[in-house]
Amino acid sequence: MSSYKVGYFVGSLSSTSINRLLAKALVRLAPPELELTEVPIRDLPLYSQDYDADFPPIACSFKKVITDSDAILFVTPEFNRSIPGGLKNAIDWASRPWGNNSFALKPAAVIGTSPGAIGTAVAQQSLRGVLCFCNAPLMNTVEAYIQFKPGLITEDGQVTDPFTEQFLSNYMKEFHAFIVRVLTVLPRSS
Repeated sequence: MSSYKVGYFVGSLSSTSINRLLAKALVRLAPPELELTEVPIRDLPLYSQDYDADFPPIACSFKKVITDSDAILFVTPEFNRSIPGGLKNAIDWASRPWGNNSFALKPAAVIGTSPGAIGTAVAQQSLRGVLCFCNAPLMNTVEAYIQFKPGLITEDGQVTDPFTEQFLSNYMKEFHAFIVRVLTVLPRSS
């Protein structure tokens, strides 16, 4: 049984993020073949091309976590019908300097939660456009736009609604299958 290292981004910087709760639930529900590790984005400075010749140590460490991952999972809220600025900043750091894109050919999936009825559908579409440019193969089905209601996910990542729990468990199984398919066709170089 092969295991895969999955780095995950939580797009919200909030200490009370419902997307962080969703990420905890996904870690709990992931198949045993997936080792999930958060890729922290909070402390990255704002990206500027001025850094391209000499990345700061925090950005080098950040890129290494992504490079060492077999796949990436994005768990994002929706801010003003798009992705949060902190997440976009992290993607800019990871994909630069030109020719040193940490997302290239790395399987990726997108999910998010919001109190709104359409979850984070518009933000996810925006994020998919960015990730396509970054040449990250994207899991296009199962799509997951989770409407968050108070108590849906506990502080330790337990999902209280059986239907949502089954859906999220299936989502992670599908992500695992997608990672296997992509890495079979595009094996990681040693």
